[in-house]
Amino acid sequence: MAEGTILATIHKERDKSGSSGRFPLGLLHRLASFPATITFSFVVASILLLWEALVRWQEYPAFILPGPLAVARKTVDLASNGILWKHAQATLLEIVLGLLLGVTLALALGYLLGKSPALDRLVSPYVVASQTVPVVAIAPLLVIWFGNGLLSKVLITGIIVFFPTLVSTIVGIRGVDADLHDLMRSLRASRSQLFFKLELPAALPVLFGGLKLSVILAIVGAVVGEFVGADVGLGFLINLGRGVLDTPMIFVAVLALVVIAQTLYIGVSALESHYLRWRK
Repeated sequence: MAEGTILATIHKERDKSGSSGRFPLGLLHRLASFPATITFSFVVASILLLWEALVRWQEYPAFILPGPLAVARKTVDLASNGILWKHAQATLLEIVLGLLLGVTLALALGYLLGKSPALDRLVSPYVVASQTVPVVAIAPLLVIWFGNGLLSKVLITGIIVFFPTLVSTIVGIRGVDADLHDLMRSLRASRSQLFFKLELPAALPVLFGGLKLSVILAIVGAVVGEFVGADVGLGFLINLGRGVLDTPMIFVAVLALVVIAQTLYIGVSALESHYLRWRK
C-alpha cells in the first residue's frame, strides 16, 4: 500500500512538471540509445564549440587560453616537423618498459604473498611503508642516481605501477575457490596445471582491474620523471611550453598523453574481453 502511494505520488509530481520536466529525461534517453561513437562525437563537438566561443567572447590571449583552432594548428606544426612523434615515442617507450618492470615484479611477488600468509605478514609492512613515500619526492633522487635518461623514467614508472598490480594479484590468488583447489589436487594436478588451469583463470578478472589502473598510473610516472629531469618526452615538451609561454604546445602535449592513455586502456580492455570471454 505504501509502495503504491509512493508510486502514485511520483507519477502525480511528474504529471505536474509537464513537458519542462520531461524534456531533459527524454533527451538523456535519446542520447543513451545512440551508439557510443555518436554520443562521444556529440559531446566532443559540444565541448570544442563552447571552448572556442569562450575564447572569442572573453578575447583571451593565446598564452592564457588558446582556442581549439590554435591548438589544432600547433598540432599540425609539431606533427609535420616530427617533434610531436619524437617526444611521444620517448614517453611511450618509458611507459611500456616501466609497465613491464613493475607489473612483472608485482605479479611474481603478489603470487608468493597470495600463496603464503606467513610471508605476507613478514613482507607486507615494508611494502606498504614504501608506498607512503610519494613518488614525486623520490623522483629527484632517482634522476640524480641514474641520470636523466631512460633508466630513471622506467624506474619511476615501475615503482608507481607496482603496488596496484601487487594488491590485485594477492586478492586474485586468494580469491580462488578452495573447493576447486582441493578438487584439482584430488585429481593429482601438478603445480603448473594448478596455476594455468585454475589459479590464473580465476584471478584474471581482478588482475585486469589492477592492470587497467596501472596503465593510467604509468603515464603519471613517466611524466613525473620527465618533469624532474629530461631532454625528451611529452613531459619535457610541457615544461618547455611553460618556460616560453607556448600554451598551445602544452595543450598538444596533454592531448597526446590523453590519446596514449586511452589507447593503452582500450588495449587492456580488449585483452580482458579476449581472455575472459569464457565468463560470458
